[in-house]
Amino acid sequence: MESAIARVCHQANKSLCEAFGDTSQVDWESAPQWQRDSAVAGVKFCIANPDAPPSANHESWMAEKVAAGWVHGTVKDADAKTHPCIVPYEELPPDQKAKDYVFKAIVGAMK
Repeated sequence: MESAIARVCHQANKSLCEAFGDTSQVDWESAPQWQRDSAVAGVKFCIANPDAPPSANHESWMAEKVAAGWVHGTVKDADAKTHPCIVPYEELPPDQKAKDYVFKAIVGAMK
């Protein structure tokens, strides 16, 4: 169940990225395992914390990334483990915050 929800969340995230001009995201089936695992972890967090605000989703995601060795960088680079969204939630641009709202809404609707 969590994997099915994560797939929908991933595809919605991909669509949001494309709407904002980022065409770097691939479909769920082509996504690397670390990316799929991250989406599943996000689903588990939302299910376990249904009253948490979207900012908590980001903080959980960021903690997972930092624990895996990722750092802030100007571009997302899986090999270098850099990501521009490794910043406090308040510093994210609105389009990045939107992804947390959509992710949480999908989990809430599908759980």
